[in-house]
Amino acid sequence: MYRKLNLLTTAALFCATTFCSLESYAQFSLTGELRPRAEFRNGFKTLNTAESSPALFVEQRTRLNFGYIKDKMSFKVSVQDIRMWGNTAQIYKADPSLINLFEAYGMYRFNKKWSFKIGRQTLAYDNERFLGGLDWAQQGRSHDLLKFSYADSLGFSMDAGLAFNQNLGVEASKLSSTFYSGTANYKTMQYLWLHKDYKGGKISFVFLNDGRQKVDSTTAYKQTLGLYAEQKAGKVALHEEAYYQTGKTAASADVSAYLFAFSVTLPKAFASPELGIDYLSGTKAGSAKEGAFDPAFGTNHKFYGFMDYFYVGNAHGQGGKTAGLIDINLNTKFKTGAKSMILLNLHQFNAPVAVYSGSTKLSSILGQEADIIYNLNINPAINFKVGYSQMLSTNTMEAIKGTIRKGVNQWAWSMITFSPTFL
Repeated sequence: MYRKLNLLTTAALFCATTFCSLESYAQFSLTGELRPRAEFRNGFKTLNTAESSPALFVEQRTRLNFGYIKDKMSFKVSVQDIRMWGNTAQIYKADPSLINLFEAYGMYRFNKKWSFKIGRQTLAYDNERFLGGLDWAQQGRSHDLLKFSYADSLGFSMDAGLAFNQNLGVEASKLSSTFYSGTANYKTMQYLWLHKDYKGGKISFVFLNDGRQKVDSTTAYKQTLGLYAEQKAGKVALHEEAYYQTGKTAASADVSAYLFAFSVTLPKAFASPELGIDYLSGTKAGSAKEGAFDPAFGTNHKFYGFMDYFYVGNAHGQGGKTAGLIDINLNTKFKTGAKSMILLNLHQFNAPVAVYSGSTKLSSILGQEADIIYNLNINPAINFKVGYSQMLSTNTMEAIKGTIRKGVNQWAWSMITFSPTFL
């Protein structure tokens, strides 16, 4: 018995000494996340009809994030499991859930200013309108790419990235051709992001070249240029954005599209009201040109109403074209305690292009949406949210959604997030 205790003590001391030794040369981190979300959908993303019935389900995200830093090198792996409650039987041999690597990259710092990162990684810049991590979606969004970064002590930073995608499986079997099919993704992409912090504000510039595979084996390239700015003007905070897209679609249509956004916030006033307007250009039905702005890689759920009627995996337009969007919005937040608050957002949606019912031109008004969320930080590692949204739609919304509404369009949800730090 004494011998066993002595061996255990020796082993424990050895592990502790080894870990402390490693700790002096390297930094380890191990964090987790468990995020089940229950949703009641009854007019979510599209209008309720006489034939539709409400949906109710629980979707869960589980992540394990391992990080390692030593000298000039960093390494991260984030494994995630996305599953629907009940999609796997209690006793099973096959698991239909989505288990994958959300992030897996290595980074090397040449010096205090320059570094590169290679592998699967998120791209989240500014307010994530055009390049975002899409954290609301359980699976998130990440890219496979090589990125070079620069940052100095004067507030200037730069990221430049490039990607080239193929769907060949684990081991490449093709000996010729780089045709890329079957995946809703770019074949090749390059981007540049420049950012400057200054006293009282910040400004960013982004350029992205998006190459899509065409059926004739050539590649169509679309370019996006954007400016983002924030500044303080006395007690008021201002925010401006402007984006322009040009080039070609995969269907060889010429692109000329734009996005403008502006908001004014009173951050220290009651409810911190933010009044803003977003204008995303659209395409008229029958047009040979593409005039609809595509916020392809943004966190769109964050901006255009939480009910996801626009730009979140669903169409809104006529004749296979996207109608665009004018969104006049008011966002507020009310503190209800030291660890809790209520967020209330109101949206007025209009169409920037003409919408028709037969030969009759309809009103530009699409509808109004109200979103309310209660947020509670139970402790530093546990957060709880519950929300309710309702969409008041018009005949014009019916026309761009291609359906006839009946009943109330509403959505309710609740979500709890556990974010433990193990190391």
